[in-house]
Amino acid sequence: MSFAPFKTLTSQTLVLRTQNIDTDQIIPARFLTTTSREGLGKLAFNDWRYDADGKENNHPLNSDTAKACQILVTGHNFGCGSSREHAPWALMDYGLRAVISSEIADIFHTNSLKNGFLPIVIEASAHEWLLDNPGVDVTIDLETCEVRLPKNGGTYPFKTDPFSRHCLLAGQDELDYLLGQDAAIAKYEARNV
Repeated sequence: MSFAPFKTLTSQTLVLRTQNIDTDQIIPARFLTTTSREGLGKLAFNDWRYDADGKENNHPLNSDTAKACQILVTGHNFGCGSSREHAPWALMDYGLRAVISSEIADIFHTNSLKNGFLPIVIEASAHEWLLDNPGVDVTIDLETCEVRLPKNGGTYPFKTDPFSRHCLLAGQDELDYLLGQDAAIAKYEARNV
């Protein structure tokens, strides 16, 4: 599954201060029956965004401003809970490309990178500043692995593994990468028959 290459992204931030947002809050289990990514954005944070009749409520996630943001900033321990690729799928279909927090659950972190969504753990002072200043323009530079805050707010490094970084920069998942190695695989197999 290809996705748009991720090199440098500048966007306003969408801030959810809540800590321990789990994958069932991101995409409730009752919506995991599909293998299609399309349409999952309208189900992202479903139980927060809709009333019992399925109508949009006044949650900030329903605002036009929020829907235009590509960078989510959340409280500590984002993406905890059960493993589900539907969570990054839903966030991407909603329009997001990255999440910044002070801690991101390992399984969500891995699922995100495999699906073109960038999870970023940033130092506590920068994270607190982002939580306290919603809607600011932030730049994420994956080539240098830096987050740049506005108004001389500083530049903060983040870590991502080299293979995931390569795939995100190229806009490819692991299968796309392997398929791109077809000639090298054929050459190896020809030598070792």
